[in-house]
Amino acid sequence: MLNETLEQGQQLTDAALDRLIPLETRHPESIHKAMRHSVFAGGKRLRPVLCIEAGRMVAGSLPERIEELGAALEMLHTYSLIHDDLPALDNDDLRRGRPTCHKVFGEAIAILAGDALQTQAYEVLARLKCPSEARVRIIEEIAHDTGTIEGMIGGQVVDLEAEHTRPTAEMLEYIHRSKTAALITASLVSGGLYSGAKDSQIAKLRGFGLAIGLAFQIVDDVLDVTQTSEQLGKTAGKDTASEKVTYPALFGVEASKQKADALVNEAFAELDSFGEQADMLKELARFLVERKK
Repeated sequence: MLNETLEQGQQLTDAALDRLIPLETRHPESIHKAMRHSVFAGGKRLRPVLCIEAGRMVAGSLPERIEELGAALEMLHTYSLIHDDLPALDNDDLRRGRPTCHKVFGEAIAILAGDALQTQAYEVLARLKCPSEARVRIIEEIAHDTGTIEGMIGGQVVDLEAEHTRPTAEMLEYIHRSKTAALITASLVSGGLYSGAKDSQIAKLRGFGLAIGLAFQIVDDVLDVTQTSEQLGKTAGKDTASEKVTYPALFGVEASKQKADALVNEAFAELDSFGEQADMLKELARFLVERKK
């Protein structure tokens, strides 16, 4: 069932992305080729899948055209990866098993491709087929969770500034909750909003997202020091080489795995009130900490 859900979510998202992102033949071709190079490089589409399944849990069935919301989230995630890989940030040559955007198209086009995916995402969000009040709340949620105050960009800034320093547990959690967990949380909350969730349900989805988002990043840090580049589809060992602030560096691999497991259990408790309807989101949470890449 989990594999079917992941496959269906990927297919729905990819079809929506293909519809919504301009074709490579559309002028100016170079930017559209760069956007599609990174978006269609593979990827598990975890954020869209979480969004879709949150919407399904709240509505009781698959909400019509929710995959367009998922596609917008994937555009935002991909834009962040393109920029994160740039020489000025993580300076990485490999992403999802393919050369990074700037290695293929140059830094200028890569920067613009990231910018273009972000603006394209908000155009898609503005046209979502849901009530206008929900649409505005979705846009606000996603903008906040990708911004500077406890959002993705703020987390990236603190992550950069923390390199080559002696980290604290508080700093580490702030970085991970902002840089990674915030967008995962936005995916779940926006899926709930799209389906008309009550405020009490949104609060539960937010708690679930913050817990599994942090667990996801902890596992990512563990994989960086335990897997090869070929297994990961990106350069292994980058965190250690650049003296990044990570859970394994601060607590060790085994303690980090235990922390991730504890967070998943916390996440499960957030969804108890949904009963059996929450089973798939719980399965997805377990998948996030048991993955090998």
